[in-house]
Amino acid sequence: MHFGLSFPLAGRLSDIAAAAELAREAEAAGWDGFFVWDHLKIAEDQPLADPWLALVLIAQATRRIRLGPLVTPLYRYNPAKLALETITLDQLSKGRLIMGVGLGSDLFGEISAFGGPLDDRLRAAMLDEGLTILTGLWSGRPFSFEGKYHRLRNALLIPSCFQAPRIPIWIGGSWPGKAPMRRAARYEGMVPVSGDLVQSLTPGQIRELLAYIQRFRSPQDPFDIVRFSPPHDAHSSQLIAPLADAGVTWWIKTVSLDETNDLEGICNRIRLGPPS
Repeated sequence: MHFGLSFPLAGRLSDIAAAAELAREAEAAGWDGFFVWDHLKIAEDQPLADPWLALVLIAQATRRIRLGPLVTPLYRYNPAKLALETITLDQLSKGRLIMGVGLGSDLFGEISAFGGPLDDRLRAAMLDEGLTILTGLWSGRPFSFEGKYHRLRNALLIPSCFQAPRIPIWIGGSWPGKAPMRRAARYEGMVPVSGDLVQSLTPGQIRELLAYIQRFRSPQDPFDIVRFSPPHDAHSSQLIAPLADAGVTWWIKTVSLDETNDLEGICNRIRLGPPS
């Protein structure tokens, strides 16, 4: 199992230089991944920073640790521009980028505030088109696409990704929803959350969703299951071992919004290192 950290770029963490320094501390303490949230709004009057600019500094501040967004709502982005940005970041980090993507939600009111589509099915269609374009442009070969929302003709981005055959993609989605699981089966991993977005998934639920995903892909192909841990979960092997047995490959410790102004406390917890 791999162990990572997930941060909202809010409060004092909206200083992306501070976020990069925490990533440096995380790498030194033996963590495997450092991931950031991608939001335009989290709470009223809460300062935020851009995740992609933060990831550039994080990539420069580290040498080993994996990094990426958990997760990017793809409907908000021009997928061709995002393809270029992610190729550049993958090259800069020497192949450490993991691309977490999803539908996004209006949980924090950001879709309503910034004028995005509130219909989940519409955002799902935009997500599927965006993923097709990302993977097509990551190939390093001319790519054409005719969709409902995007059209490309012999579009080419070079160089291609540092990673071969491309940047791995993790799909975010809620269980027991089936459509996100079928989408994830086409890529390299799943970031599942419970339907209420509050409770963490149990080992039993992890087994159920993984069995469903494996109906749509070869069981020999590697596949990541990412499980968020609530901010105050203990680093207990008694809690983590059943998750590993259920198929979890990444255990991600989440820093909550109310912790983002306590940089010293966050740093101290990072320095304790991942669970042994």
